[in-house]
Amino acid sequence: MNNTVDILIVGAGPAGLAAAYAASQQTDSVLVIDDNPHTGGQIWRGGPDKAPSVNAKIWFKRIQDSKLNILTNATVIDAPKINTLSINHNEVIKTITYKKLIIATGARELFLPFPGWTLPNVFGAGGLQAIVKSGLPVTNKRILVSGSGPLLLAVAAYLKQHNAKVIAVAEQAPITKLAKFTGGLLVQPAKLAQAIKLKLQTRGIKYKTSSWITSVRKENDCLVATMSVAGKKKEIECDYIANAYGLVPNLEIPQMLGCTHQPAGVFVNKNQETSVENIYAVGETTGIGGIDLALLQGQIAGYDATINTQKKVALRGAIRKAERFAIALNSTFALRDDIKQLASGDTIVCRCEDVQLSRILPCNTWREAKLQTRCGMGPCQGRICGPALNTIKGFKVSSVRPPLFPVTINQVVSEHSE
Repeated sequence: MNNTVDILIVGAGPAGLAAAYAASQQTDSVLVIDDNPHTGGQIWRGGPDKAPSVNAKIWFKRIQDSKLNILTNATVIDAPKINTLSINHNEVIKTITYKKLIIATGARELFLPFPGWTLPNVFGAGGLQAIVKSGLPVTNKRILVSGSGPLLLAVAAYLKQHNAKVIAVAEQAPITKLAKFTGGLLVQPAKLAQAIKLKLQTRGIKYKTSSWITSVRKENDCLVATMSVAGKKKEIECDYIANAYGLVPNLEIPQMLGCTHQPAGVFVNKNQETSVENIYAVGETTGIGGIDLALLQGQIAGYDATINTQKKVALRGAIRKAERFAIALNSTFALRDDIKQLASGDTIVCRCEDVQLSRILPCNTWREAKLQTRCGMGPCQGRICGPALNTIKGFKVSSVRPPLFPVTINQVVSEHSE
């Protein structure tokens, strides 16, 4: 099956939806694809019926009124030729040709290994939230939320709303940095209001700064987390752990297409254009900056791709303000060195291939680690261990090869036999 569109947008989170809305004002030939069953991405997970905020409802209404063509359960697996992507849609491989491409693939949680991180019921913070949204009951379950970043409070608030007993939120950042960040919100009333709302929603939950999990063990029917709390050792019993150290951008598609990227994300100019002609990148793909920045970047890309200059220029002032907030956010929650040194020699780093850190320590590059240990060669294709080893050892992912996600031989044969 071949489809040809003027504007193809990969990712139906806030940035992708904003780009689609902006582009749709100039052309009807817009297609949005996403690998989830519903639009909204991770932050607006579940689509319009579960929109978490007034802002989300507004954007879903705009998308609905625009009557956009949206293809869910569609995963990009290859770019067989210029201006063409191969996707796996409901277990069928299809080809889409585009004139301009906007990449809005968002980000995923950064997992850093520590002893016990692979035990059952130890989740990523956003991962546990997503599972609860899908139906996991957590009523009266004792949950420890830990790691770094504003996501922790949002997850704690959500779990509390679902009757979980959130024992504590453990934030690795020091109180001095958090106080400075909070003070900066005084000139951003909307952000300050969001912060106050989160604090009210998490009222009664202990918020511990300069605190993090050092190891976890299973004891009887519960988890026991050993923690460093303001320099002191402490043990906490719980049923679930929701742990995440921020986010890392999903760069597989732009890397496959040859887009230049920096440590923080894909390199773009002021119009969100990448180094490859007719390809844009928006949202967390360009660096972790929050939903407001993602929405603005998406609109700018959509307007630029359809030559709607007037509306694009009108957003310049707002995006500069959002960029300053993103810089403050990343500075505040930058990881301390202690977090990067939690794994011991026998700690599994690559879960897919059961590779321990001791086997990787002698390696000098990501490629060498793959060749010597098969690290990064399992089903997740390095999406978990790659960023972890980049943080721990400074390894850079040197290449991305299709298929970006596993497909069956039957699907490949079916595609080439059509």
